[in-house]
Order: sequence, then C-alpha cells, then structure tokens
Amino acid sequence: MLDLKFVRENPDIVKQNIKNKFQDGKLPLVDEVIELDAKSRATQKEADDLRASRNKLSKQIGQLMGQGKKEEAEAVKQQVSANSDRLSELQALESELSEKITKIMMTIPNIIDPSVPIGKDDSENVEVERFGEPVVPDFEIPYHTEIMERFNGIDLDAARKVAGNGFYYLMGDIARLHSAVISYARDFMINRGFTYCVPPFMIRSNVVTGVMSFAEMDAMMYKIEGEDLYLIGTSEHSMIGKFIDTITPESKLPLTLTSYSPCFRKEKGAHGLEERGVYRIHQFEKQEMIVVCTPEESPMWYEKLWKNTVDLFRSLDIPVRTLECCSGDLADLKVKSVDVEAWSPRQKKYFEVGSCSNLGDAQARRLKIRVQGEDGGKYLAHTLNNTVVAPPRMLIAFLENNLQADGSVRIPEALRPYMGGMEAIR
Repeated sequence: MLDLKFVRENPDIVKQNIKNKFQDGKLPLVDEVIELDAKSRATQKEADDLRASRNKLSKQIGQLMGQGKKEEAEAVKQQVSANSDRLSELQALESELSEKITKIMMTIPNIIDPSVPIGKDDSENVEVERFGEPVVPDFEIPYHTEIMERFNGIDLDAARKVAGNGFYYLMGDIARLHSAVISYARDFMINRGFTYCVPPFMIRSNVVTGVMSFAEMDAMMYKIEGEDLYLIGTSEHSMIGKFIDTITPESKLPLTLTSYSPCFRKEKGAHGLEERGVYRIHQFEKQEMIVVCTPEESPMWYEKLWKNTVDLFRSLDIPVRTLECCSGDLADLKVKSVDVEAWSPRQKKYFEVGSCSNLGDAQARRLKIRVQGEDGGKYLAHTLNNTVVAPPRMLIAFLENNLQADGSVRIPEALRPYMGGMEAIR
C-alpha cells in the first residue's frame, strides 16, 4: 500500500505506474482518493476547531457561573450543545471517509522498480540467466505421476474419493523423498544463517489483508466458517504477520527466517487443476524464506534470496533458470519479482518451481512493521520472501532429471543422508 501523502503529491507517477501494470480501470481511483483525502482533512480540521472551541467555551461557562451570569452561561451551553451535535456528525463522516480511503488505497498498486520490464502478462516475462545444462535423455520420460505410480508412490483416485480433485496420497519411497527434500531444504537454509520457524497455519483477516491484495485473497484463501481465520496459502503470510505492530531496533536487522508449513490454495482462475498431476493442487508443503530489513538493504537481500533457491536446485543436479516478472505479472504489493524455473526433460522446457519477491514497505505499511533508527526516528521496514522448495511440484523436476534408463531414480549425493543412505529408488 502506498503512502497517501505520496499519492497526493505525485498523482502522475501513480497513474503512470497503473498504466505500466495495464490496470487502466484503476486510474479514476487516484483522483477519487485525492478528493476524499481533501474532504477528510477538511473534516478533521473542522472537528479539531470545534474541540478547541468546546474546551474554551467550557471554561467560559465556569467563569460566567462563578460571576452569577446564569443566562449568559446558558446561552454558551446551548452553543456547546450545538457544537457537540456537529462534532458527532463530523466524527461519523471522518470514519466513513477513512474507510473509503483505506479501501481505495488497498487497491492502488505499489510502485514497481524501474528495472521491471513492461509487459501485459506472464507471456512477456524475461529470461535472466540459466544455471546448469538442460539435458534430454535418449529414453522416454513418462508423465510424473506415471513415474510415481511405478513405485506405488501416489494414489490420486483414493484422494479424489476422500477430498476431491487437487489432493493426493504420497506413499512409500516417494513420500519419503518428499519429506527428505523438505528436511534438506530446512538444513540448507539453516546453514546459510536463517532461523528455522514453524508458524501458525491459520491467520486472522487483518493479517491476510496486510500481506496480499484483495484479488489474491479471493483467488487463494480458504475461510474457516464461523471464525475470523483463514488457512495460509504460504507460510510467508504467517511469518510476516509475526511482526505486526512491532518496532524493531535497527541494530537487530536484518531478520532472516526460514519456515516450514503446509499450504492451502483454492487455485481459482485460468490455470485450473490437473486431473492426473501434482503441479497445481489445493494442498502442498513448502519451505519458505523471509527477510525483514532496512530499505537500503532490500535490493541486496532480493539477490541473495533467489540465489539460495538456485543453489539448492543445483545441489540436486536440477538445471534451472531465472525469469524476471514483467509489470503486468506482478501482484499489486510487489516492487520486483523473479521466478525460478526448473528444467523438464519430458516437456523440453522450464516450469516454475519458486518465486522471489521484494514488496518494499507495502506489507510493513499495512501491518505497521516499523524500525527504530539510531537517531530514535521510526520508519517502515522492507519485507521480502522467496520459495526455498515446494514439493510435490519440486518432485516433478527431481524425478524427471534423475530418472535413469532402467527406470530407477538416482538420489544425488547431497540428499542421500536424508534417504537413509539410498543411492537410488528402484
């Protein structure tokens, strides 16, 4: 969410940013919120003046009563009463205007970084760099669920009967591989200095609206009926919420955490769910990383975060590339974002396995996450997040890239300690 003062003083910049994100329907909101802000400030000034007048008149009443001037005192009392009625009207108007302003400000997108490529949607994202050599073996790579089924490692039919489409049972060595990848990712991030955390898997509505846009919330979140609770779509939501309404001394920054959680998503929209796959599903597990830092350090941490994911995938012999998200593919709170994509030998192309985002001070402004500088002054922190690894989607890349001609799946050396020393799944 932008600073209202910034919008008031820089309407042309805000409008151009909206155009760059191809959200022209939101352009009238800029003038509307500026007009509402002017009314709000005028209303607040009138209310403040009435409060000051009330205090002055109240003293005057006391003085007149002390002097025995009851009639004059009564006249002043009537004026105070009239002022009180008007003040009540103004307070109700202040609340109404504040609610309208907040709703619009939550809809106007954050200012994107100047380096972000301008494009309408994800088809215009820009490849940045490749890591590792993509290989297409001289034998056929089956669909990922077929590979899993060869090891009796997945049961989609039973899951569909129990929970519907978008769910799965993982079993045996495939389930073990799933857990091994999560454990390996946990230790990988701990070894890079991040503090491990297991957060709440449900969050309140004020945290939801603090960490994402309304559009994302509608498309992703499951609401707990009858309670002010939502199932998290990613542990980033809960982890950023940890710092709601806090003031952290600058000397304690950056805060670097890596968190494990299950994730629950509606997956509404054009992508839909796969009948026989585990690429886009309602439930999965993920290892995440988040950083809370000073504005000056957020670009540096952005680079560090996505490189952590690249390094982890390369340690498991999976070729990856980074893809810069264009303006139209950025969620409203994001300043800059890069997707990490893994190589699929079966499809002979890359597919998304993680996303790294710098949200500037947008989440911090909504959740009041502040920093106290050495001079005692307070300012908003910057927040960043990145996927370490998200199986079972990551398992697709793992199985395809480590499948052998004899049908076995090679276990890279780094993962063997988490698989009881196994060198291959047979």
